[in-house]
Amino acid sequence: MIDFQIKSLGSMPYLEAWDLQKERVAARRAEPELADELLLVSHPPTYTIGRRATEDHLRVPQAELEAAGFTVQRVDRGGETTYHGPGQLVGYPILNLKRWVQQCGTGKIDFHAYLRQLEEVIILTLAEWAIHGWRYDGYTGVWVDRPSGPEKIAAIGIKVSMSGIAWHGFSLNVDPDLTHFAHIVPCGIHEHGVTSMTAVLGRGVTMTEVEAVIVEKFQQVFKYNPAAVLVNK
Repeated sequence: MIDFQIKSLGSMPYLEAWDLQKERVAARRAEPELADELLLVSHPPTYTIGRRATEDHLRVPQAELEAAGFTVQRVDRGGETTYHGPGQLVGYPILNLKRWVQQCGTGKIDFHAYLRQLEEVIILTLAEWAIHGWRYDGYTGVWVDRPSGPEKIAAIGIKVSMSGIAWHGFSLNVDPDLTHFAHIVPCGIHEHGVTSMTAVLGRGVTMTEVEAVIVEKFQQVFKYNPAAVLVNK
């Protein structure tokens, strides 16, 4: 089993968390034997625009969003445009994929397999609240059934360095302001909506509760040794 650490960072501006990820990736480039990490965080209201996004994915002009207090940031992950904000749990695994595939015995890096594992972490987490999360063929992320049809409850977008270090990650809608998603085409998907755990359950769920389960399921899926939880490090 591989050693890893959890860092629970609370609320942090998106750019600060992005810089932290870059630092941690650089550290593993210099010292590949460093333990993997999972950074858990929430962000102030922020729209991030991935490499595959187009300008029409912002339904409101950027200047208007910024005047209303939103941060709009272009990023180097895959995917389109997404929203981060209070009530959403964001996880950034800083993971040595070369070491992980050796541990799993597959022998080569498989980006799609890594994405499916991140989805599995979310699916197992939702199951603890009896929410049936599922994979939607042709889409990345985790979905749930709603009266209006499938809705996305968790988004995933990753980047992998030339040295095989994965970063960026996933966002799970625990109890965010869902109206903020109306300002964009979430993940470039016009035909389906976005939901949250609170909306599905009809009651509140705390970030602390969900964070604890995410840690447990991440260890289970990725076969890590028990992690030390380092708060605000």
